[in-house]
Amino acid sequence: MSDAEKAQFDRAMMRLAIDQARNAWAVGEVPVGAVVVREGAVLATGYNQPIGSHDPTAHAEICAMRAASELLANYRLVDCDLYVTLEPCAMCAGAIMHARVRRVVYGARDPKTGAAGSVVDLFADPRLNHHTEVTAGVLADECGALLSSFFAERRGGRGGSEACPEATPPPDGSGIEVRFEDQER
Repeated sequence: MSDAEKAQFDRAMMRLAIDQARNAWAVGEVPVGAVVVREGAVLATGYNQPIGSHDPTAHAEICAMRAASELLANYRLVDCDLYVTLEPCAMCAGAIMHARVRRVVYGARDPKTGAAGSVVDLFADPRLNHHTEVTAGVLADECGALLSSFFAERRGGRGGSEACPEATPPPDGSGIEVRFEDQER
C-alpha cells in the first residue's frame, strides 16, 4: 500500500471512529469512538460508555479492544491497528501496549490526559517492552470539533466557569452536597 493509499485508508477508518463517537454522544457520553482493524478489515468498534456502564475503564479504545479480543479469542491483538478519535489516556495506552496493538491512529490531541505525546508519551518510553507505532492528527479538526460541540452543548452555550457546580459541605459533616445553578435550593 502506498503512503497516499495508507493515508486515505486511515481517514476512512477515522470516519468510522467518528461515527462511533456520535453513538457515545447520543447516549450522553463524551464522544470518543474507536475501531480495531486487521488486514484491512474492521474487527470491532467501540465508543465511550463509562457513565452508562458504571465502569471507569469503558473508554472507547477498551470497548473496541475487548470486542476484537472476544472475536479473535485472544487477548493479544497482534497485527491489529486501533483508530480512535481522541489521543489515548495512560490507562488506554497501557492496554494498547499489553494487547500488542501494532499501531494506534488518533485524531485530536488531549492536552489534559494524552499519553501519546501531549502530557506523556508512554508509547515512546524505552523502558517498556512493547512499542506501538503512533500516527497522530488524522482528521484532528473533525474529531476536536465533535468534542468541542459536545461540551458546548453540555454547558448550554455558557462559558466553562458558569457550568461548574457549587459545592457546600453539609452541616453534619457527612459529605459534600453538590448543587448546580439550575437546581432549586
